[in-house]
Amino acid sequence: MEQYGLIGYPLRHSFSMGFFNDKFKSENIDARYINFEISTVKEFRNIIKENPDLKGLNVTIPYKEQVIPYLNRLHEDAKQIGAVNVIKIERGRKKICLIGFNSDIVGFKESIRALLQPHHKLALVLGTGGAAKAVFYSLKQLGLIPTYVSRRKKLRNILTYKELTAEIISFHTIIVNCTPVGMYPLMDDCPKIPYEFLDDKHLLYDLLYNPDETLFMKLGKERNATVKNGLEMLLLQAVASWDFWHGNEQ
Repeated sequence: MEQYGLIGYPLRHSFSMGFFNDKFKSENIDARYINFEISTVKEFRNIIKENPDLKGLNVTIPYKEQVIPYLNRLHEDAKQIGAVNVIKIERGRKKICLIGFNSDIVGFKESIRALLQPHHKLALVLGTGGAAKAVFYSLKQLGLIPTYVSRRKKLRNILTYKELTAEIISFHTIIVNCTPVGMYPLMDDCPKIPYEFLDDKHLLYDLLYNPDETLFMKLGKERNATVKNGLEMLLLQAVASWDFWHGNEQ
């Protein structure tokens, strides 16, 4: 039986195991999907060694960047972004080849495209991790101009939350939350942006999907902004993962 799985920590919020095992059952695929909750990326090698039927992995927080040194090569998009969330495992007689991909790009682009309006030109990307890098890259591919927002001033071209003025918010009509802030069970929290400056021209996209409506989204709706969670993106990512595992490198 073929095996697929997910590495990350923690994984109690994971959607992937249920999705793929339902897929395998409904399509009569002789495979199973397993969660590998690991507290350090150093355990990654053991997972590969101890599971010889493992054909592919998804990667989530906090290992999208940390896992890269363990891989043999990267798909071009993953290389450009510097983050991986899909690993294809090719097993030869004497050697294992691990190839890294990024399905965040496919999932995000296709899930936000229909919501874009002519006034959507500038975007704020909340966070600077692996998912944020994929969103930043995707927004540029869609012809938009993104800017990172972080708690600390890491680079000159990154804004901090304290620097978000009424003028910056009014011009940046797309705001994407790529942080875990507001995720179950800490649902009473949200990114610290000045929500009072939002209006009906804004699109707030939260990569989180548990809960269905985060506080970030609720506060946006109160200002008549368009809001969307990350569930559709997740579904599109899952389909893209399956394609990557089976040779369609898109």
